[in-house]
Amino acid sequence: MAHIPDGVLSAPVLMGGALISATALAWAVRRLDYDRIPQAAVLAAAFFVSSLLSVPVGPSSVHLLLNGLMGLVLGWSALPTIAIALLLQAVFFGYGGLLVLGNNLINVGAPALLCALLLAPWLRRAQGRQGFLIGALAGASGVLLTGGLLCTSLALSGPDFLPAARVILITYLPLMAIEATITGFAVAFLLRVSPELILPPRPPHD
Repeated sequence: MAHIPDGVLSAPVLMGGALISATALAWAVRRLDYDRIPQAAVLAAAFFVSSLLSVPVGPSSVHLLLNGLMGLVLGWSALPTIAIALLLQAVFFGYGGLLVLGNNLINVGAPALLCALLLAPWLRRAQGRQGFLIGALAGASGVLLTGGLLCTSLALSGPDFLPAARVILITYLPLMAIEATITGFAVAFLLRVSPELILPPRPPHD
């Protein structure tokens, strides 16, 4: 469950999430790479569809996030891409609330940005199986960080949510392994057949 519905989080957490996400989204839009819009559209569609295929795990459910892959491929463009997908899911399918959209964007988008900033630069020097390992690390990190942020949002909203937060975090453990495998193979495949899709061109001064 990466989509928090309306009526769960406290007002201070909601306002903090809205402020942080709006600031980050405005910055991301200013840095938008229009040459990577086709990749953004493909990954937004994959994120949209994968989020609709939930697997029940105990009292909660999990689904693929793909935010680690989106961060590696899109960089800052991952944030507006995820924002649009979350908005459409909330409007058309009721996945997550509209008032809590900012918090959901932080929970899913912030890990994507961290993967872009910390792991994407290593892809240029990746050789052999290193591409798979970097992709797997991004996939697992995206899920782990999303679970941690989601649980933090719940914990900050009241102690009554702590048991649910612990259960949700446990359900993310098998998802980490699945997403690490999928992202690792996806990154290794892209590096082999079409590296320009995942490695943006160097700036002229680089």
